[in-house]
Amino acid sequence: MSEIRVTNVIGENGDSPVNFTKGINMSGICTAPAFIPSQGQLSHRNIVINGAMTVAQRGVSSSAGNGYHTVDRIKFRSGGNDEANTVSRIVLNSTDTGPYEKGFRYAYRMQNGNQTSVGTGDWAQIEYHPEAQDIANSGWDYTNPNSFITLSFWTRSSVGQRFYGYMDSIDGTGQRYSFATDGGSALSANTWRFVSVTIPGNSNLQFDNNSDNGLDIKFVTYYGTSYTDNSYTMNNWAATGSNYMHDFPSTWYTTNDATWDITGIQLEVGSVATPFEHRSYGEELIRCKRYFNMVADGSESRSGSSRSEGVIGNGFFWQSTRMMVPVKFQVAMRTPDWTLYKKNGEYRYYANGSSHQTCTQNDIGLNGQDGLNSAHLNITNINSSSAAGMFFVHDVNAALGFDAEL
Repeated sequence: MSEIRVTNVIGENGDSPVNFTKGINMSGICTAPAFIPSQGQLSHRNIVINGAMTVAQRGVSSSAGNGYHTVDRIKFRSGGNDEANTVSRIVLNSTDTGPYEKGFRYAYRMQNGNQTSVGTGDWAQIEYHPEAQDIANSGWDYTNPNSFITLSFWTRSSVGQRFYGYMDSIDGTGQRYSFATDGGSALSANTWRFVSVTIPGNSNLQFDNNSDNGLDIKFVTYYGTSYTDNSYTMNNWAATGSNYMHDFPSTWYTTNDATWDITGIQLEVGSVATPFEHRSYGEELIRCKRYFNMVADGSESRSGSSRSEGVIGNGFFWQSTRMMVPVKFQVAMRTPDWTLYKKNGEYRYYANGSSHQTCTQNDIGLNGQDGLNSAHLNITNINSSSAAGMFFVHDVNAALGFDAEL
């Protein structure tokens, strides 16, 4: 077969580009300063929702323990700690060299507690859980070892050391893929690093086409030796078991108030990490509300008022001491098995223009779950017999929402 080898190709006028009408076939990776495709999907590559940490409906800081407490879709979990870790959304500025220039203004932070001893069963991590159907319909040929998905992110630690993470598939026979979350060498203290991990398909993987949890993505700050083994094979799919990764350095975990940060989490089909897909706040908020829908939050103060009043809904008095308040969701929840989310504080109800009455979170319950799109709140201990009323969040500490997180 004949070959033509050249070092440069220029247009006939000496500087304009050459147009190849029949295309160019390449077996390797092509890199360029810019790439503008004319076919295929141009947006919504990122399977991760809120990877830039822009939405934080529940709040911006918490030491409440396991669960979703700050940034939407990012879950914190730990065990065996002597002192609870604190998680928060931090604001980035121009000194955050790396992610700031790429358009990131927030990051998720885990701050270590004072761990007076290191137990073999101690651990701490954050997690992201996509729905199984998001993986099944992504375009990744996940049972083919020649098809890839790429995870990328920015990370930083106040302590220089190695860090690890892993993915667990949930459907079928569970499979695990462990990898370094530091890019292959220890992080330098207080220095942001961009990391990408390319993961092949495997014939044992299964992702059902439903809204259940399909994949655990976990970023670990410490695992005790009950969960680690230096002989464990990293960067390889294997059946889930008692070991997760290589032995974990304990330096970060034994440093009081050590911090670990992450932002720009992107999971996309393909063998190369493309530039992060920044989405508008409004679009990201709507996506988050499928999993958690804050309908009224007293911390969002009104202009000209030291306190807030967020309307939950118009209700009707079922009995002299009971009011029913229907609520229509902005977005259908992921599952009809959502739960009611309440923060302790002052809630108010008004009846036919009369002065307000107050109640607490203990007076607010559900009369029933109305599927994916609406709810009926049951407000008890009402001091009124009026035919109609309105229900508000008033206190800055009060908030009400609906939770369908994975």
